[in-house]
Amino acid sequence: MRLIRTIAAATLSLALTLSPMASFAAPARIKDIVDMEGIRENQLVGYGLVVGLNGTGDSLNNSPFTKQSLQSMLERLGVNTQGENVRTANVAAVMVTANLPPFATQGSRMDVSVAALGDADSLQGGTLLVTPLLGADGEVYAIAQGPVLINGFSAQGDAASVISGVPTTGRISSGALIEREIDFHLGSQHSLRLALRNPDLTTARRIALAVNDFIGAPTAVPEDPATVRLTLPRNFNGNIVDLLTDIEQLIVQTDQPAKIVIDENSGIIVMGKDVRVSSVAVAQSNLTVTIAEDPTVVQPNPLSLGQTAVEPNTNLNVNQSDTALQVVEESVTLQQLVDGLNALGISPRDLIAILQAIKATGALQAEIEVL
Repeated sequence: MRLIRTIAAATLSLALTLSPMASFAAPARIKDIVDMEGIRENQLVGYGLVVGLNGTGDSLNNSPFTKQSLQSMLERLGVNTQGENVRTANVAAVMVTANLPPFATQGSRMDVSVAALGDADSLQGGTLLVTPLLGADGEVYAIAQGPVLINGFSAQGDAASVISGVPTTGRISSGALIEREIDFHLGSQHSLRLALRNPDLTTARRIALAVNDFIGAPTAVPEDPATVRLTLPRNFNGNIVDLLTDIEQLIVQTDQPAKIVIDENSGIIVMGKDVRVSSVAVAQSNLTVTIAEDPTVVQPNPLSLGQTAVEPNTNLNVNQSDTALQVVEESVTLQQLVDGLNALGISPRDLIAILQAIKATGALQAEIEVL
């Protein structure tokens, strides 16, 4: 049965690859374009102390939470510091974050990230003390502890200092021990949903068609642009895990709406291949103003009792370059559109304004998203 399914999957993949639709969309495996219900990470967070810093920790006067945490920890260890003036710069309060992997078992380990919370200068050489990591429900799912590895460094002298990277953040490889498992039995499920990472009606329908053609039964149903529901067939030889394993390698042709993404701060423009433009004429004008100061030194005449003076002299030059109207033909391809706009000799920031102006005229058949 598995051999027949593998051959059917290869045949279906070849048919989709050779179909006319393949020239208009990008082929991808189902496992690369969807997230499966129940297979997800869970975010954890905790508050702890990093000790062993070489004088680069929090100043206790400016970070009262560090002082309170230090005193509470010492009291739990049998050391009474109430009323004492604690002075140390080797301790830093930190926030510890981690992502609990799906189906992680009790006793396994995972990486954690550490970030300074107070005014510590660096976490270099520090060790994180036992820190409980909590989930959104307030339950403890892992315990973190270990030496902190940072990617940056800081050094300073009497007259100069240097900082490379971010020395107040670090990472502990395999620094957390998982104490609680998330109760979810994937194999006992009879129905689950596939969530598209890029929601699209056409892509959702193609996924359902590919799965149904491979299984030979109405197994998948597209519910909306972002969701495809799978139901385990009655005559299927296996559970839902076997079904997911069989279909995740199927190739489908993804589709996406025509979109232009613009980042005005950096001047980055990204256009999808389905962007189309109706016939429109575009002209762009550049105005350049150059101002140069060339002061002149004036000497007084001999025996005139005058003083040397500096007379200002400003050279002002205005240069305006006009670009003739350029016609962008109707239904051009993305390459032709880019070539036509580049022919105007404009900068990316001017191109942003032109694209927005074309969109305002209704001649641009695409969505513009400004970051």
